[in-house]
Amino acid sequence: MNPGTELGEFLRARRALVAPDGNGGPRRRVPGLRREEVAALAGVSADYYTRLEQGRHKRPSESVLDALARALQLDETATRHLFDLARAVAAPQRAAPPEVQRVRPSLHRLLESFTAHPAFVRGRRTEVLAMNPLAAFLLADLPARPAGERSLIRWAFLDPEARTRYVDWEKVASSMVGTLRLDAGRHPHDPLLAQLVGELSVHSEQFRTWWADHRVVERRDGIKRLDHPLVGRLDICYEALDVTGVADQTLFVYTTEPGSESEARLRTLAAWVHEESPDPAPPPAAAPDRPGTDPAGR
Repeated sequence: MNPGTELGEFLRARRALVAPDGNGGPRRRVPGLRREEVAALAGVSADYYTRLEQGRHKRPSESVLDALARALQLDETATRHLFDLARAVAAPQRAAPPEVQRVRPSLHRLLESFTAHPAFVRGRRTEVLAMNPLAAFLLADLPARPAGERSLIRWAFLDPEARTRYVDWEKVASSMVGTLRLDAGRHPHDPLLAQLVGELSVHSEQFRTWWADHRVVERRDGIKRLDHPLVGRLDICYEALDVTGVADQTLFVYTTEPGSESEARLRTLAAWVHEESPDPAPPPAAAPDRPGTDPAGR
């Protein structure tokens, strides 16, 4: 992915989403604002803006980026993405081997302690780095899969089970595409991300369509509706928490409304997980007393 191209495509995609003010002018052949209209709203020349879209201007200032964000009506997440793209254009880097992400042992222990709530840690490229047994039972045991097949977005688009598991599959999957776009803006030279985008583009027309619109999404909380083959429909509330002290790791914890049918069904799943897990090893047996000794060893 070329940073200059990515910035230009993002600007074009976003101006297409902005409705021009109705002024009784001629009908437009394409939706959204024209280049010169964006330039006027941002207070720059049409030539300058055109060079930005064409990837011929490498160092837009922060004030220009702020003005473009206002002109294109970007929210906070999309504005941050715009700055990430511009930063990548201004400071190009060579592709480097991606750093292997690891979850701290203490965080693994925290996940295991959530016996009543599904929980997992998501890293770069929506890869699931760690998962407690209940989350693996509710969704899929992604960390157990081969390297390159552990991302939520790959599972959502390429595994038919995911389409039946998510009641609102299109909403969830398109949101994952927006999350992957954010990751691409922060890490434009990641070869594994480019490989993942290529694989999904080849196998999914829906992914290609959603990837091309350049929308970005960052979900911190919300509700997911799931259909589990063993217990049926569950309405899951989720919270996404950044893992402190490490970059690009997010802890997701799933809960249900107290007293709800979903809570009862999740409790049933948790009971099955507990029953299927191996029993803990018994404590070592005490050595038998030797003849002629008392319990104190005398």
